[in-house]
Amino acid sequence: MATIKDVAKLAGVAISTASYALNGSSKISGETKKKVEEAAKTLNYKKNGLASDLKRTKTNTIALILTDLSGPFYSELIKGVQDVTTANGYDLIACSSIGGSKSTAAKFLTEKRVDGAIILAHNISDEIALEAAKHNFPIVVLDRHLESESIYQVEVDNVHGGYLATEYLIKRGHKEIAYVSGPSNSHDNILRFQGYMEALEDNHIPYQPKWKIVSDFTRSGGYRATKLLIAQNDLPEAIFYANDEMAIGGMQAFKEKGIQVPDDISMIGFDDIQLAEYVHPPLTTIQQPKYEAGSLAVHLIFQVLGGEKINHHYKLTTDLIERKSVRVIQPSSSTQG
Repeated sequence: MATIKDVAKLAGVAISTASYALNGSSKISGETKKKVEEAAKTLNYKKNGLASDLKRTKTNTIALILTDLSGPFYSELIKGVQDVTTANGYDLIACSSIGGSKSTAAKFLTEKRVDGAIILAHNISDEIALEAAKHNFPIVVLDRHLESESIYQVEVDNVHGGYLATEYLIKRGHKEIAYVSGPSNSHDNILRFQGYMEALEDNHIPYQPKWKIVSDFTRSGGYRATKLLIAQNDLPEAIFYANDEMAIGGMQAFKEKGIQVPDDISMIGFDDIQLAEYVHPPLTTIQQPKYEAGSLAVHLIFQVLGGEKINHHYKLTTDLIERKSVRVIQPSSSTQG
């Protein structure tokens, strides 16, 4: 039995174009519509009744569900999603998941108010995502592992990124390395901490729980976490912040106390947000491909909506961006302040 993919191939058009043409969309030119209809007739293609019903309820809208819409990390991610969404003639709704299961974002999922969704929000539960993910309603998750036929994962290699950051500090002579953590229920944070722990272990450096401070991925959270480290009167030689925003908050806390970065303490972040290059000193960090993650996520949704078979898991790499916030500790000066 011929499929929509066969029709598109014979007509020489994209699957989405063939689908639009057979469903009477005004977006398609008369010439293209005629070509698709002739291909369908040649192949004796018959539209599935259920699929036709679903097409009539299409919203031509994709939802991007984020924990917070205000953070600088999200701007490039949103742009990546928006560029691909617009190119495909769809609208994008970006919404905050504040409120968790009772949020508007959760309603977009449970009530199928959109044609597909991308989730980067640790307070949207696995249960909600799994319940929403049905045939013809693809979901791409950026922050967790879920097994479902209609759920796809785009993952940044956070373990490797965490390892890179910690190893960089170790190679520059640091043995006392704190970790300022994101939320304890954040999948990304858990994996970055895993990379941190693996780097310590591989270099035979003992983990010290007093130097792990749990925060919330915000600038104010990083500020508070750093104040707590300062209050212990036993600062480490370096700090790995689980994201750049917290690192920038930490810089402010050190500045207020007259503690110089990197002369008195080294810092490294994660994300490579735009501001990281312009703070003083410029922040050494781990760069993750934010734009690429967003554009790939929505591209996968369009592939699924077009009837294509795709992989369920994609992993993107991270890179070290070296700037000025980490000093080198020479072996002979390791006991000096």
